[in-house]
Amino acid sequence: MRIEIKGYGQVEAGEGLPAIAILKETDKDFAKKACVVLVNGQAKDVSVLPQEGDTLEFLTFDDEAGAHTFHHSTAHIMAQAIQHLFPETKFGIGPAIKDGFYYDVDSPHVFTEADLAAIEKEMTRIVKQNLPFRREELPRQEALALFGEKEEIYKVELINDLPEDAVISVYRQGDYLDLCAGPHLPSTAQVKAFKLMSLAGAYWRGSEKNKMLQRIYGVSFPSKEQLADHLYKLEEAKKRDHRKLGKELGLFAFRDEAPGFPFYLNNGMTLRNTLIEYWRQVHKKWDYLEIMTPQIMRRTLWETSGHWEHYKDNMYTTLIDGEDFAIKPMNCPGSILVYDLEPHSYRELPLRYSELGTVHRHELSGALHGMFRVRCFTQDDAHILLAKEQIKDEVMRITQLFDEVYSLFGLSYTIVLSTMPEDHIGTEADWEVATNALADAIASLGKQYTINPGDGAFYGPKLDFHIEDSLGRTWQCGTIQLDYQLPGRFNLDFINSKGEKECPVMIHRVVFGSIERFIGVITEHFAGAFPLWLAPVQVKITTITDRQNEYAHQVAKKLEEAGIRVEVDDRNEKIGYKLRAAQAEKVPYMLVLGDKEQEAQGAALRKRREGDLGFMTLDDIIRRLQEEIASKCND
Repeated sequence: MRIEIKGYGQVEAGEGLPAIAILKETDKDFAKKACVVLVNGQAKDVSVLPQEGDTLEFLTFDDEAGAHTFHHSTAHIMAQAIQHLFPETKFGIGPAIKDGFYYDVDSPHVFTEADLAAIEKEMTRIVKQNLPFRREELPRQEALALFGEKEEIYKVELINDLPEDAVISVYRQGDYLDLCAGPHLPSTAQVKAFKLMSLAGAYWRGSEKNKMLQRIYGVSFPSKEQLADHLYKLEEAKKRDHRKLGKELGLFAFRDEAPGFPFYLNNGMTLRNTLIEYWRQVHKKWDYLEIMTPQIMRRTLWETSGHWEHYKDNMYTTLIDGEDFAIKPMNCPGSILVYDLEPHSYRELPLRYSELGTVHRHELSGALHGMFRVRCFTQDDAHILLAKEQIKDEVMRITQLFDEVYSLFGLSYTIVLSTMPEDHIGTEADWEVATNALADAIASLGKQYTINPGDGAFYGPKLDFHIEDSLGRTWQCGTIQLDYQLPGRFNLDFINSKGEKECPVMIHRVVFGSIERFIGVITEHFAGAFPLWLAPVQVKITTITDRQNEYAHQVAKKLEEAGIRVEVDDRNEKIGYKLRAAQAEKVPYMLVLGDKEQEAQGAALRKRREGDLGFMTLDDIIRRLQEEIASKCND
């Protein structure tokens, strides 16, 4: 029979051969890595028997679906090990999650960290046995009898909740049987490296009305090197946690008196203002007009915009003179009101309004997370009013601005195109035009994107820019949202080249996403060791003895006059202690002042990563620092 293997084209295969056997005849090495196969787009075990004319696409751990299958198979291996060691255990669910898996279990044994090592040892034995994962499909009553006999009450409950005509599938590996839709790896031997990470409690099916089960989390990889790299990144992530560094470096704080509302400290304000100063420079260069709109506006405005219907549960409201007002959760309606102040011609378009607009959103307390998820934040917003024929060029222009900003911080990115959600406003025809316009613009720049179906804003499709930090983690920051709806709802218009009134299109756009979130991202990206131009304290002046104290403050004044942020450490401590303190504070440069340096009117210069750079005159030091600040390099 003839089938197609994606990447290899049409191949001849014998009938009755499993997909993995056909792949081995085509590419033996790739077959060793295959985790799952898409048969005409449907994920299946690689042992599936293809039919004439099928299209096969084999996925490895490097693919999302492949990694999901890998992790889910490891969950079954862990469950089998638990069954061997603690046979009275009953099993709930064991899904794959991002970067790993977990299993919820009901056991008379209370698991501890010490048990994890024993379970890992048994898992290693199971892996070495090279047990195949075998799929079976059973009649409903037979499946109920099978799991009922084993007193697997949670599996029985799951089966009973399935539709009457549902296919009941189970997977076996050795002496272990599990209710599962699959797919799974060919065998246990493919799981070369794993580690059980933590324990937690979890209510069965997420309801506090049900029994609390024990949840065991783990990670797994095709190689020990990948596991080691993952564990290293986890440790690094703990060290880089922006909440920890924010406290240590005096950037920001959170208080119980204002949950979800950050307090900026002096160093944090310096960092914030430096980012904003750079943002203003970039936006002036790219021809944006900065505006500021009110924090509180009438309910009728939010009803017209659609936010009251779609977002009111997340809005803070108040009564003024007996009338409903809302604290703005978005900046876009304010920009629309600014546009509507006067008539416009096609010659003015695109009209680009930028706004550092502070917004308030009622996030659930459980969702709050440092600077990444707060209730009050400043969006580096822009709203661009333009004609439909200008969309492609403008989206390309915005993306080039994004390139400029993200490359400065050493951040790469991927692009996701989010399409029409169920609760959209506007016609499907408008949505199709808008979605195609975004896709065409990105393709014209030679950039790749993936599609996230149904995740667009209620008023239009969007391009989300997921930036990647130094640990390979991704963060959604920038976005370009194309809006055919709001300008029409507010009856906006401009006079086109034919002298006729025409409704503009609006682009909603942020680069940082929010100042708060971006500060959190770059704090972890740089591990708090900000480049010189961003560092709240750029130079720490340290004295060897009290004799240099007066000179130290003279040096500090000269540096400050040159536009350099500086602090003096003239405490009665040893110089080694002071230098270690400056290193811990992640200050980019240190000036060491002793009698010789004072006499020569200079300083011994030290750099955070390079160490001692030797003696330099103050003029040379200032010149060096000013050049590095101006270059905005990340060293």
